[in-house]
Parts: sequence; structure tokens; C-alpha cells
Amino acid sequence: MGIKYISNLPTPEEIIDKYPLSKKLKEKKKEFDREIADVFTGKSKKFLAVIGPCSADNEDSVLDYASRLVKVAEKVKDKIIVIPRVYTNKPRTNGDGYKGLLHQPNPEKKPNVHEGIIAIRKMHLRVIEETGLFTADEMLYPDNLGYLDDLMSYIAVGARSVENQQHRLTSSGVDVPVGMKNPTSGDMSVMLNAIYAAQQSHEFIYRNFEIKTDGNPLSHAILRGAVNKHGQCLPNYHYEDLRLLLDLYMERDIANPAVIVDANHSNSNKKYKEQMRIVKEVLHSMKYSDEIGNFVRGVMIESYIEEGNQKIEEHIYGKSITDPCLGFEDSKKLLLEMAEML
Repeated sequence: MGIKYISNLPTPEEIIDKYPLSKKLKEKKKEFDREIADVFTGKSKKFLAVIGPCSADNEDSVLDYASRLVKVAEKVKDKIIVIPRVYTNKPRTNGDGYKGLLHQPNPEKKPNVHEGIIAIRKMHLRVIEETGLFTADEMLYPDNLGYLDDLMSYIAVGARSVENQQHRLTSSGVDVPVGMKNPTSGDMSVMLNAIYAAQQSHEFIYRNFEIKTDGNPLSHAILRGAVNKHGQCLPNYHYEDLRLLLDLYMERDIANPAVIVDANHSNSNKKYKEQMRIVKEVLHSMKYSDEIGNFVRGVMIESYIEEGNQKIEEHIYGKSITDPCLGFEDSKKLLLEMAEML
């Protein structure tokens, strides 16, 4: 066989028992999750900012970033709920590039998933314990959800996973908002089908058990831009795109119509500074139309301490080793300007 079994991994229950969330923080998370849920159900007019590094590659710099971010979050809390991105696994199917903390706890060493499971749990937990902000991550592998689902307050399903049945079914059993990104083709119907599926109850196999889910009414859309057959980026954050998506939502029996706009990726063509302009355009569209204003619930921003990105071997503290990110000073400025515009 081409598959070689390396070792038995610890179960989520074993890892949670070893690195638990305190009772006090569990109660705080319930309050935080309710506040976010109220945004998606329309009970709250607050705006979400899911912001942080493209990949959480280094515990010290991620904690440093989060400690800076929480100070800004406090200043804008009346209008914006800040959710730090702690993205610990990256889609790299061709074998090249950094696959994330889960695979490579040390980016320069060979993969070690056993150590990675512990590393991702500890990083999320430290951000929560040291900032009081609860985290977001991408559900790249549904089987890994159990290691983090008691910590996260927001989950994204990526453009390359949104058509996958297991991602859709697993999302239906999650208690926090799950954002479904449009696929790289830009086909909004694929994304909307994923949202609808996640909102339904299902019975399926998960971690060697037959389980039943209740459905997740907080599943929603994330617009991240698209790529055409020539490899050119096609943004989908403009007013007309938002209007089209809202109309498509209205044609379907989907609860809590909502969209988050990802300001980077194909929307910015990875020109990270464009995120500042894109976010402001989205906010302008919200002001132009009450319907769009009630439909757009937040934005995603890729941000780190230092702007841009670097190669792994360069070792520049607080600078992305994957996609280029907005620097912290520009990120702080953008969050404060967003609060003024809302």
C-alpha cells in the first residue's frame, strides 16, 4: 500500500483535557458568541472584522500581534467586533510551500502532525487567555475541528473546500458562524448550495461515529474574488456584486442572509495595501443602500506586524511567510477609520 501509518494521534478529548479553557473563559466565550450571533441574525448593528496574519506561523509574533490588536479592539468595540485570525493550516496540495502550524510547528523542519496538534491548540489558547478575544481559523480538515472547536468563535471554509460534502455536513453541526467562501471560479451558486446544506440537519459518519446535526443557521457567504480561465483575478466586492448575491439569496430558502467581504486574495489580487481601499468601498456601498447595509456583516483583512511577506529563511519578525499582509500601523488606522464610517 502507498499509505504508511506513522503513529496514533491523541484524540481531541485528550488534548482538551491537557490544555483546557478555564471555566471563566468558557462563560466569556458564550457571551462573545452570542454577540457575534446577534450580528448575523440582525439583532445587532455591530460590524465584524476578522483580522490577522495570513498564516499563524510563530507563537511569539502572533501573540505580540494579538496584544496590539486588542488595544484597538477596545477603542472600536461600540461599533466593531474584532475577531483575530489564527489560521493554523494552509491549502498546499502540490507539496510546495508552508502548510501551516498544524503540519510544520517549526516552518524549517519536516512535518510533525503530532506536535502540530498541540501547537495549534496552545496558540489559540494563548491568544484567548492573553487578550480575551476569541479566535477564527479555517476548517481545512473537518476531522481536526474537535481540537479547536471549544475555542473558536468564527470558522471559514475555503474556496477549494466549499464544494466538499464533508465540510458542508460538518459545518451543520457547528455552534458558531461558518463562512463559506465562493470557489475560485467565482460561481456563487456553489457557495449558496454549501450555505443551504450547512443550515440543514444531517446524519453522517464523523470520527468513526454515526452522528446527527441540528443545522447551523449562522452559515453565510464570504466573497473572496475569483480567477478566470486566463488566471486573471476578478473582484466581487463591488456594489453590483453585493446586490447580485443578495438577489440570489432571496431566491433561496436560506436563513439569515449575510455576507463577509474578504478584502485580500482575488479581490485585491494579493496587493495587500488595496485592502484599505476595498474595505472603505464596501462601507460606502452599505451607506448607499439600506438593504446592502443590512446584508454585509463584516470584512476579512490579512494583517500582521510588518507589511508584505518574506521567504521562510529570511526570519523577519512579524512578517508573513505566505500571502502579503497589511502592516499593523495601517491596520490600526483602517479599523479606526472603519469605526468612524459606520
